[in-house]
Amino acid sequence: MEVAAEESCAGARRCSSAEEAALEVSWVQGFSNKNFGFINNQTVCYPCGNYILFLDIETKKTTALQCQAGQVGAFTANGNSHVLAFSDRRLNPIIYIYTFPELTKLTKLKGNAQLDYTLLALSFTGPYLASFSSIPEFILSIWNWQENILLCSESQPGVTATSMSFNPMNWQQLCLVDESNVTVWHIERNNDEHHLKQKQCLLLFHSPVELPDAQGLVSHHTDLFFPVSYDEDPYFGPLLPVSAIAGLEGDEAETFMPRNYIKPLLHPTAHCWSATSEVYVGCKEGYVLAIDAKTCGVSVLQQKPLPDHLRKISDIVSYVHKEVQRKKGDKPTDLQKPVLFGMAFCNEGLYTAGSEGILFFYQIKGLQYEMTIYADILQPISSLIFSPDYTVLLLVTDQGTLYTYKPAHSGEAVKILDTCRSCFLAADFLPGNKYCVSVTISGEVQVWLLKDGTGLSKLNLDVQATAMACCPSSNSVAVGTKRGQIYFLDVTEAEAPRVIHRIFVSEFPVLSLHYDQSGQFLIARATQGHIFILDARPSKLFKVLGYVELAGEVLDLSVLSDFKSDLVEVVVLLNVAVVQRARLETFCLSSALTTDNDKYVNAHGMFNGSAIKMKRYDLDYSLSSAVRLKDNTVYGYCTCAPFICKYRLSEENMSEDSSVFLSEKRTPGNQLGSGFLCLSPNSRWLASAAKDGVLLIYDTFTMDILAQKHCHSHQGGGIRSVVFSLDGKFILVNGKSDGALVCLKWKKLKKTEVKEASSYWKSLLAILSKSTSNENAFLKSMAEWQFDPESKLVSLPEEKVKEAPLKSSNVEVTEEDGNITTLYSSGAIDMTWIGQKIKKVMKEETRRFGNQKKELEMEVEKLCETIQKMMLENEQVPDTEKLEPQEFNLDIEEQEKAQAEAEQKVIMTRKEIEMENLANRYVQDVIKRECWDAMYIKGRAVKSFHTPHEVKNYPLKKRSKEELETLEKVLRLKKVETADVKEEGEKTEVMANDSASCCLIGSLSSQYGGDTSILYSQWDLHTREQKVNQIVLLKDIIYNLKTAFNKEFDEVARQKEQDIARVKERNLRIHEILAQLELQVEVWEPALTDDEMPERALTVQDSEIKAEKYLTQEEKEKAEMLARLEMERQLAATDNERLRALDDMMGGVLEVKKEDILKMDIPPPTFISKPEYVWTDEEKKEFRDYEEKVKKLNEEKKNYRMSLEDELEKLEASIQETTQNFDETVRKLSEKKVKLEMVIYQEELKIVNLVYALMLDEELATRETGLHNFLMKKEKEKVKTARTIQMTKSKIEAYIDIYENAVVQEKNLESSFAREFADVPAHLLEKLLQLYRQRPKTPVKETVLDTANPYVKCLGSAGDNKDALTLLMKAMDELDSPEHMPDGLDLSIWENFCLARRNKMESEELVKWKSQTLAEMQAFLQRRVNDSDIIDSEIEAIFQELTWLQEEKMKLQLNLTIQFLLKQGQVELENTEIPEYSDAILISKSVIEELNRNIMAQAEKKIASMVEYKDFSKGIFQLEWEHRKMRMQIEDLQQKARDIVSLIISKDRQLLLTVPNYNSNVAHHISVMEQTLGMMDELHKKNVKNRQKKVKELEKRISLKEQENYELSLELKEMLVSTSERRHIFEAADTQHIADKVARQRYREILKQKHLREQIKEEKEECEILQAQVERLRSRLFPIL
Repeated sequence: MEVAAEESCAGARRCSSAEEAALEVSWVQGFSNKNFGFINNQTVCYPCGNYILFLDIETKKTTALQCQAGQVGAFTANGNSHVLAFSDRRLNPIIYIYTFPELTKLTKLKGNAQLDYTLLALSFTGPYLASFSSIPEFILSIWNWQENILLCSESQPGVTATSMSFNPMNWQQLCLVDESNVTVWHIERNNDEHHLKQKQCLLLFHSPVELPDAQGLVSHHTDLFFPVSYDEDPYFGPLLPVSAIAGLEGDEAETFMPRNYIKPLLHPTAHCWSATSEVYVGCKEGYVLAIDAKTCGVSVLQQKPLPDHLRKISDIVSYVHKEVQRKKGDKPTDLQKPVLFGMAFCNEGLYTAGSEGILFFYQIKGLQYEMTIYADILQPISSLIFSPDYTVLLLVTDQGTLYTYKPAHSGEAVKILDTCRSCFLAADFLPGNKYCVSVTISGEVQVWLLKDGTGLSKLNLDVQATAMACCPSSNSVAVGTKRGQIYFLDVTEAEAPRVIHRIFVSEFPVLSLHYDQSGQFLIARATQGHIFILDARPSKLFKVLGYVELAGEVLDLSVLSDFKSDLVEVVVLLNVAVVQRARLETFCLSSALTTDNDKYVNAHGMFNGSAIKMKRYDLDYSLSSAVRLKDNTVYGYCTCAPFICKYRLSEENMSEDSSVFLSEKRTPGNQLGSGFLCLSPNSRWLASAAKDGVLLIYDTFTMDILAQKHCHSHQGGGIRSVVFSLDGKFILVNGKSDGALVCLKWKKLKKTEVKEASSYWKSLLAILSKSTSNENAFLKSMAEWQFDPESKLVSLPEEKVKEAPLKSSNVEVTEEDGNITTLYSSGAIDMTWIGQKIKKVMKEETRRFGNQKKELEMEVEKLCETIQKMMLENEQVPDTEKLEPQEFNLDIEEQEKAQAEAEQKVIMTRKEIEMENLANRYVQDVIKRECWDAMYIKGRAVKSFHTPHEVKNYPLKKRSKEELETLEKVLRLKKVETADVKEEGEKTEVMANDSASCCLIGSLSSQYGGDTSILYSQWDLHTREQKVNQIVLLKDIIYNLKTAFNKEFDEVARQKEQDIARVKERNLRIHEILAQLELQVEVWEPALTDDEMPERALTVQDSEIKAEKYLTQEEKEKAEMLARLEMERQLAATDNERLRALDDMMGGVLEVKKEDILKMDIPPPTFISKPEYVWTDEEKKEFRDYEEKVKKLNEEKKNYRMSLEDELEKLEASIQETTQNFDETVRKLSEKKVKLEMVIYQEELKIVNLVYALMLDEELATRETGLHNFLMKKEKEKVKTARTIQMTKSKIEAYIDIYENAVVQEKNLESSFAREFADVPAHLLEKLLQLYRQRPKTPVKETVLDTANPYVKCLGSAGDNKDALTLLMKAMDELDSPEHMPDGLDLSIWENFCLARRNKMESEELVKWKSQTLAEMQAFLQRRVNDSDIIDSEIEAIFQELTWLQEEKMKLQLNLTIQFLLKQGQVELENTEIPEYSDAILISKSVIEELNRNIMAQAEKKIASMVEYKDFSKGIFQLEWEHRKMRMQIEDLQQKARDIVSLIISKDRQLLLTVPNYNSNVAHHISVMEQTLGMMDELHKKNVKNRQKKVKELEKRISLKEQENYELSLELKEMLVSTSERRHIFEAADTQHIADKVARQRYREILKQKHLREQIKEEKEECEILQAQVERLRSRLFPIL
């Protein structure tokens, strides 16, 4: 791979070796879902990170172009002109234009974008580029990139465009697509001169395309702001636009659309242009649209109905496709309506593709198409691109693959590129330095050829990867996953990698994987501080040796191998959260760990700290990465500042106050953000990478920068990983999120360093050669790993270890007996290695302590039985001797723990319930406050006792202070208005009392207590204030009516309460009577319902609570105490001797009441039990007295019973009468409520009509305001258009003069031809004239000859005229050859003739081009005039509507809505009177006919006179026009005369008039000039040769200087080494105090010298002063001297 890029200076400090070391890009690989494009017929280009990659589809070789400013943003390419354009992603981005294959930068465009460009598009022909910027500008700009001119731009706020393209047939049309809209832009050109650009001669306007709805139906646009017509109802008034009804003004009124008008539209996903300037658009809903670019009309293409047999086949294919997708877990799609993401047009039809992965071909005829399936690649296709010659179709997928399809061959799609679908995670080198391996985040493993970056193979693990490393001792690759698994791959065959093993080490993600240089150990770093050590050799089946657990967050890990001592040292960087410091922990691994592992690990698999020599070092700075060298030197990347700290892990560098190691040296760097370090295999180079994407290579001895490379950018997240090859020649660098993998190699490096790296690699190969061959052989013999969940645990004997890998690789060597066991048995399929260790320990403990466990279980059972017996005995003892249940609990701690947990749950549950109750109480308070407390009169009802009548009152809120003030203000105003019309007011009162006046008032409120005298008359409500005041007065009347009714309601409610009290009193007597009569009859007990007492709903009675009330311990104790006191009180009350004696003697009463007569019984005599014949006389007499008493008592009982029954009937009748009377009252109140509701509805109807009138008035005012705003916009647009028209007219007038001058010059050339060749013979002159008029064939471009290109007949651009003239001049070379020269003509004359013919053709082309420009300018003017006419019509329509609104407002004020009260049955009919004919006259028909004939004759005469007048006027107009024409001719002639008079006679014109042979003189002059030019050319060539000689001499001097500089650099390096040695010697000699003494002495000498200098200076000044005085004295004393 070749890379074209220029190194950018990163500002880092360099040493002398930096001139001898430099990095260059070897190759770049990656994939981006951004735009792809053909740069020529066989090269595809696409952006990837900081690079533009060029892929040759035939050789599959890749070339890269680096963007020096960082990551590539928007991108586009044009295969016809071999030009590509891209933008960077920095602040104020720049657009770069490059040419291919030279990869030279043509220009760069800098616009007004602040953050980023999202889209770029190059025109099919011409030097035009379209760009679209993102937030915050959203500007669409059109550039002329050849001249670096911004032609025009337009802002599109909030538009997130997804694709953009020029019309290949006309560069002045541009299609812009966003997520829900398609916009066709037209670029209008007035003139292509640069100065006209500043005057906005180029205008850009857009035509938004109205897409169909989700069902594919194209609905006509409804202008809601300007409806077609206004529907006017005679009652409701005009129906205004929705914006006016909503009360919107300004821009919002013009764009407002109600929800019911909004329909779900289609969502465009792809588009392309046809050869007829139509835009085909694919939609997310499966539709294909055809959009006319001129009219923006949309048509939905329909599939042509298939025959029955083809339709059945299509249904079967669709069903099979859906089933396949359903099995894959994807959403089934319909093949008849595929979702298109790529479209490409050709002569044959339209190619489309989408998420189905199928290439469709649409044969379009009209609005129908036939769909054919051409290829199926089983991957979602994102875009389709044709090559410039339309022979190859490129298929781009989302999976990182590219396919080519050749329509002419109709074969299968050929894969040309297979990269990755996600960002690279890591990369590493395989042993041998021939291949390298990379892995992506999605788990795709790829093998690359290190020489040129050719992709050899790809393996998808279908798992999220987190780490990857290559083994130095075998061709195996380890991949760590997020699930805690490690996959091992066999890459012995680079073209076919395979998975051979998998280990589930932990449930935590594997963060990083590291091999030691000997390839013996694999160190896996996981979260939670776990570091696993594995045997890296395939022959040991990648056995897990153990793990190390560290306390803290592991930030970085590095491995250092010592081949001499056979040790591997692991350095772990930890983050100490307490202090801002870093901590290093190191441990050593020896080869003994692989042979006798049980000695070094415990039962759980953890290494013993003493066995692996754990050490800890605390550093003074917090680091993000650290590496260690063999001389105990550690380099760390600091997190708090961008510098690299150097530590030497020795006691000398430890701080005095604590065991913290201090940094020995800090090397500053210019990298941004957190970074990491990577050490080369020979520990000579240190790589530093950070988020800024710059890679720095340091010399580990001097920490000087050897090289740097800006291979990634901070926009892509910087660099994720860096790795050196074993020979040090290559460096793999992959970005974090830019999807690029960059391979660097040394462009320039010192021979000593190259030799050192090569020798180290050779020594390492010599050490690993034997083990590598053995391990690779074993690796090849291992079977491919397959996940088999049904496999069972199988043990193989020890002698079959070598045979086992051939059968299955899913085995591991156990620690117990060395047997080989399948990894994924049914019991351990999802168990981690740690879990297996724990399970194994548990089994071992169970086996060892099985008997003790059984004995303990038996003792526990016995103890449980004993405790249960004790608890049963405790239940049988008295309460005073009982023990509490918790005292039988043996495990008190567990009990307390359970109780604490239960109490915690109770507390949480209680809190949840309390919060829920609090929320309910809040809702209750809100409802109560708004619906109950706010009511001045609470809503309640009154129900009758026996009938279903129910009457409710009017709930009323108390009128606010503002409402009362408004009412008082309106009443005062009304009184003022009626003060002067007192008599009319009295008449109004009389009319109000009259029943007939209710018809005019429109309500019966005056009959129910409403004062209608304060109301305005319905005939006088013309103004808005009157209507508002009328509404206030009507509301007051309604409030008064409701208040009056509420008073009556309250009286009825009180009456019911009184009646209920009376009924209850009578019911008490009824209960007494029923008790005396001993009757079981249910007594009717009236009561108030909840509707009658609504306040009862706000309080909860205890009887309503069904659940048992929860009482706290204090409440329980208080209730028990109250119950005890009540019981004692009752016992004290019953313990009364007097009451007991009275109860025993007289039944508890002192006298017998009349009510007790029914209970009285006369006791029979004692002898009644004897037979009657044994009775004595006294006994018989006593018996007769007994019978008389009994008879008398029975009569009294009967009479008393009858009196009680009569009293009962009277009480029941009284209750019945009382309740019926109340029911009658409720019935009357209900009837009055119904009538009052009617009256209130009448008043509310008035209010509704008035409110509607006010609302209609507001709508009209809003509509008027909206129209005025729109009118202002149109007037501004009119002024702008008029200014444009005026400027364009002036430009056209000026350009017409230029065009006429060009035409005159062109004609003068033809007329001057005869004069110029006048001395040529006539026969030759005639031939020359024929040749002068001869023109070559019109040159044709290569694209026209390409019949496969559908856009061959595209319109040219402004640059095509220059190209056409160039081609024409090239075609003239053949006609200018001497072969076409007539015989006998002089060669010099022929040359002059050819020059004249070329001038003539150039003049013709210039006239032609100017005529086209003039036509464009005139067309531009005509379009602006049409726009002006449209604006005028719109303004006229606005004025008409404003007039109509004024009329409607006036009509609304005059046409009032009057409410009448009509009697039931009265009907209003139209006028049916028959007209009277009593005054009619009879006239004869002939008289009327004669009169009609006279009228027609007179009409004909009038028409004839009018025609004569018109013809005469026409003649007058013609004469006036001729007169005006002649005057203009006179003015032209006068102007020509003035021009002739003012014509300046120059020297050339004088020669033309005076010299007889002017043409020969001119020819002689030209020949002299040519000779002069020839001599100047020769002189120039001599000067060039002299300069070249001087350049060669300077180059020789430069080479000599470079050699001298090289020698000086070597001497400088040696001097630096000697200087550093002397510095170390000076520091070691400890002569600091001597140096201080010498320095102080030297300082004193310097001060002394300074003092002496100052003294000398002062003395010198004094001497000068004295000398001056001496001179003055001498001149004074000896003036003669």
